[in-house]
Amino acid sequence: MTKTVFDRIRAAEGTILDRPAYHADSDQEEEKLDGGVIWKLERAQYFNELDDPAWDAFVAGDWARVMEIFESERDAVRADVGRYVHQGLEFRRLRIVEDPPTPYLQWESHSHRIFAECGHAIRALDTPEVAHLEGANPLPELMIYGTRVLYQVRYDEAWTPIGAKRVDDPELVAGAAAAIAELWERGEAFSDYFDRCIAARSISRPAGGN
Repeated sequence: MTKTVFDRIRAAEGTILDRPAYHADSDQEEEKLDGGVIWKLERAQYFNELDDPAWDAFVAGDWARVMEIFESERDAVRADVGRYVHQGLEFRRLRIVEDPPTPYLQWESHSHRIFAECGHAIRALDTPEVAHLEGANPLPELMIYGTRVLYQVRYDEAWTPIGAKRVDDPELVAGAAAAIAELWERGEAFSDYFDRCIAARSISRPAGGN
């Protein structure tokens, strides 16, 4: 199989940052941007969310509390969208989705729906659409800031976030952005995905961390 840009990202040398350093570093990169697109690629169907009250409520089986928390975030989400617009930026999140959706993906999708309603650009793309890019390895979790830098987000064995690998190779960053942009064009609006695959499903507590 031909080596993809995503394979090259996995193999690339980079600066390993722990979680606090990654967030501080990426915040600085965002502030430097003068227009353009920030890309976020999400592939895993489960993450172990840290210090997230809505996730804790979900694990506890309190779905009403989950939705109360998600709904309370609307003003903050709109403020983020406004900030991006002021900077001439667009944050584009591409969510790869499996069928049937895991409990985690169902939980997350209710949050993403609210984000989309508040103006965030989010699309969903079914896993068969990325099979030709994956082989033995699923797509990495990526954040791309303009044309300068990308971060391959890192997780431990329980899919708890532990930081990121920063890659500063301009050719690799540009190739990754182009590859995600191509996938983006094949995705569907998240609200459409939500109505089609999530809205009518009964939500159950995650079992065994999924």
